Amino acid sequence: MDSEMMETETPIATATAAPVNPSGDIRELFALARQLINQGKPSQALQVVMAAARNQGGDQAMFQSLSRARELYRTRLQESSNSIDQLATLFAECAIAGTESSQSANDHPMQHNRCSESGGIGQDVHENSILAETGRNQIVLDAFADGSSFICLQCGGLVSVNRRDEHLTYWCGN
Repeated sequence: MDSEMMETETPIATATAAPVNPSGDIRELFALARQLINQGKPSQALQVVMAAARNQGGDQAMFQSLSRARELYRTRLQESSNSIDQLATLFAECAIAGTESSQSANDHPMQHNRCSESGGIGQDVHENSILAETGRNQIVLDAFADGSSFICLQCGGLVSVNRRDEHLTYWCGN
């Protein structure tokens, strides 16, 4: 434990011990930071970089750098999560459309809803789904994605595949 504390304090003490020459010492500090990253010590590397920023431009420069880094991190994190959600939705919609196409071709002549060029489920499925009408379309997409349910194209209901025959016979029978 004491050796960890010594290792943690060493880069900072080295980085802040002497005034920094703008050309040479900054490069040395960044080289030290890279070395620490390669050793698997990113927190210590960040401390060295922040000490270099403080030595170069004072506390204000350090705080500006941290604020900018936080802003970039949040933006990229949000973009990443939005992209992942969009990709998951696209895959779910394509899986739903493929499942409906194969079910309708094998079982009953129903409307075909294939994944359109824009990657969406047919518009009639969105309009007929009760959950979609109430703003809970993700539930529909998740149910299709795991294969446990389907949307009845006649009534727009989300129905378990285990109750498909009963639903078509008693609820939406012709």
